[in-house]
Amino acid sequence: MENKIKTLKDKRIKALAGGGEVRIESQHKKGKLTARERLHFLMDEGSFQEIGMLVTHRSTDFGMDTEKYPGDGVVTGYGTINGRLVYVYSQDFTVFGGSLSETHAEKICKIMDLAMKNGAPVVGLNDSGGARIQEGVVSLGGYADIFYRNTMASGVVPQISAIMGPCAGGAVYSPAITDFILMVEHTSYMFVTGPNVVKTVTHETVTSEELGGANTHASKSGVTHFACANEIDAIQHIKKLLSYMPQNCEDKAPATPYESANELRPELDTLLPEAAQQPYDVREIINHLIDTGSFLEVHKDFAENIVVGFARLAGRSIGIVANQPAFLAGVLDRHSSTKGARFVRFCDSFNIPLLVIEDVPGFLPGTDQEWNAIITNGAKLLYAFCEATVPRVTVITRKAYGGAYDVMNSKHIGADMNFAWPSAEIAVMGAKGAAEIIFKREISQAEDPDAKWKEKEQLYSDIFANPYRAAERGFIDEVIEPSETRLKLIHAFKMLENKVVNNPRKKHGNIPL
Repeated sequence: MENKIKTLKDKRIKALAGGGEVRIESQHKKGKLTARERLHFLMDEGSFQEIGMLVTHRSTDFGMDTEKYPGDGVVTGYGTINGRLVYVYSQDFTVFGGSLSETHAEKICKIMDLAMKNGAPVVGLNDSGGARIQEGVVSLGGYADIFYRNTMASGVVPQISAIMGPCAGGAVYSPAITDFILMVEHTSYMFVTGPNVVKTVTHETVTSEELGGANTHASKSGVTHFACANEIDAIQHIKKLLSYMPQNCEDKAPATPYESANELRPELDTLLPEAAQQPYDVREIINHLIDTGSFLEVHKDFAENIVVGFARLAGRSIGIVANQPAFLAGVLDRHSSTKGARFVRFCDSFNIPLLVIEDVPGFLPGTDQEWNAIITNGAKLLYAFCEATVPRVTVITRKAYGGAYDVMNSKHIGADMNFAWPSAEIAVMGAKGAAEIIFKREISQAEDPDAKWKEKEQLYSDIFANPYRAAERGFIDEVIEPSETRLKLIHAFKMLENKVVNNPRKKHGNIPL
C-alpha cells in the first residue's frame, strides 16, 4: 500500500505542476496567474475540491500520445465563495495553450451537470488558444457539448465567465451565452476571427487589443460587462457579483442583516436642476436611495444613456434600471434598449426585484437608429419588462414621454407600484413640440407667432407636463416628495415579497431578436 500511495502522490505532484516551471514562468511574465493560482484567490480558503485531476487526453495523432499532462489543460471542481457553493473550471494555458480537447470538454461538462443537479452557480475562468487542432472534429464536438449545457443552464443557475487570456473562434460562444462576462485589460481578448484573418479578408490592419480587447468590448460592442484592471480585480468583481445573486432560479434574492433607521433623504428634494432641459447624473439619485456603497454598476461604459446594476435596499438585493440624463439626455436607443433588456431578463430569471428610475424624453430619432432596427431593439426592452414577474417598482423623476413612458416599466405593462415626483412630466411629447402640432394653424395666423407659440406651450405644459393627470387615472399610484422615496420603496418591496404571477402556459415566448 505504501508504494501505491507514493504512486498516487507522484501523480498528484505532476498534475499540480501543470505544463512545468518554464511555462508557468512565461505565464507570470505576461502578467497572468496560473489556473490554480486564480482558483486560490477565488475560492474560500481550503474549500476547493478538485474533480478530474488525473484525466488525460486520448489523442494519438501527430505524436500526441507521447505528450500527456494530468488534468489536460483545465482544473475543475467545486468549493465555496463567501460560504456559498459554486462550481468552477479554470483553463490552464501552460498545458497545450489551454486548448480544448475531447476530455478537457468532458471535464467542464461534468461540473456543469453537477451545478444543474445541485442548483449552484458556475464560474468559468477562460484562458485558451481554442480548439485543439490535433484532435480535429472531436474538439469541436466538445465545444458544442459545452454550448448546449450553457443554454440548458441559462436561467436555472447563474453563469459567470472571466476571460483571463485569449478567447477566439468558437470558444467565444460559451461566454456569450453566460450571464456575465468579465475581461482583464491588456491581457485578455475575444474575437471570432483574429487580426491576421481580418487583414486577409478585409485588408484592415488591427491589433488584438483594438479588435477584441477588454476596453473595446466594454465600450464599443457591449460584449463584456466588466473591464477589470488586473486578474485580482476581476476575481474580486466575481465575488461581489455573486453576492447579489441567489444560488438558482428557485432561490430568493439574498438579503443581508439591516437595522431600520431614518429613511428620509432630504438631499433628494434639491437634487434636480430647475430647468427641465438641464442634465444631472442619475447615479446621485441611486446613491441616495440605496444602502450606502452597495451599487454595483453593470456595463458601465456601454450605452451610457441607461444605467443598470445591482444594489441593496434595506439589506435586500435589487436590480436597478435608470435613464441617464447626463448622456444623450437619457433617450432610449438601440444599444441602451438591448442593454436594459438583457439586465431585466437576468433579474427576472433569478428572482431579483426591479427598481426603475425614469427620466426619458423618448426614443432617439435618426436614420442610423431606424436602419439599425431601433424598432426591434426597443421592443426587446418592452418585451423584457412585460415578461418579468418579479416585484417591479417605478419612480418617475422628470420626463416620461411617448412610447418610452410605456416601455420604462409603466403600470400598463405590469409594474406593481408606480411613483412620481412632483417634477414628473407624463405626456405624449414635450410641450414645445406638442404645441406646434396642436396649435399649428393658430400660431401661424397670429400677429406674433413666437409669442403665441410660447403661450400655447405653457398651456399644454400646465395641463399635461405634470404627474397629476396620470395620478387621476390611476396610472401613478402616488405622487411623492423626493425625500420620502427611499421609505416608500422599502415599504413597496416589502409588500411585494410574496408576489405570484401565473402567466399563460407556453413553451417559451418569441422575444424580438
